[in-house]
Amino acid sequence: MAEEDIKSERAPRDFAALRSLIVARASSLPRRLTQVASYALENPDEIAFGTAASVAQESGVQPSTLVRFSQALGYEGFSDLQDVFRSRLRDKVPSYEERLRQLREHGIGASKTGLLLEGFAETAERSVRELRLKIDHEVLDQAVDILARAETVYLVGLRRSFPITSYMAYAMGKLGVRNVLVDGIAGLGAEQIGFIGPGDAVLAISFTPYASETVSLAHAAKARRAPMVSITDSIFSPIAPIADAWLEIVEADFEGFRSMAATLALAMTLTVAVAERRGK
Repeated sequence: MAEEDIKSERAPRDFAALRSLIVARASSLPRRLTQVASYALENPDEIAFGTAASVAQESGVQPSTLVRFSQALGYEGFSDLQDVFRSRLRDKVPSYEERLRQLREHGIGASKTGLLLEGFAETAERSVRELRLKIDHEVLDQAVDILARAETVYLVGLRRSFPITSYMAYAMGKLGVRNVLVDGIAGLGAEQIGFIGPGDAVLAISFTPYASETVSLAHAAKARRAPMVSITDSIFSPIAPIADAWLEIVEADFEGFRSMAATLALAMTLTVAVAERRGK
């Protein structure tokens, strides 16, 4: 059998299998290929629609690196890999971008504000739909077990993630789950983390571009030997490999603004599930 046939046979032909392969190979890829892998998982539509030149520019590598990345996964070249990213789009309903374009083209009388509402609503729906399709229920149950066993749950997530951790602190308090919201006010984040003991647990949340203080606090918490659950957007996130259980969310965006709908849905799920399990 020719080498090309071997590559094609081994290379995943559907996106879910390809994504699993990238995650499995993440720790062994060279630095530049890791850079491409991270970009590909975070921006699958750009891989599907872009050219080798545009993808290389956006991911900060040379076009030849895209070829090496593709071949490392068993594909003949970048276009062969790109076909897998395109296949994930073929059975989808029209995207929110297409629907908004239709609204503009057909001039149905929607105001600019109405178009914004349509765009943000579609983005939220898309994010939640992707969460339901991709969530690993086994890992989700593992995360609930870790948090439910804790004497105190420390919630770490600053900048864009802070609305999520602050909501969880409020809801956990109402449900009788002892928690500490690590808010870093007055620069006291490290002191707040310093009270963590091995009987506690940490929930850390961060998304690209990862808040440096969240990453630093998460590593400090891990150094205190507390079990950790992370919610983040990639295996290449700095808070993914240090977690005992990590849950992946990639929020859709509209006009550069990323939804938080899926993350909040997951936060509500964890909060109520932890309270329910502790009640038992």
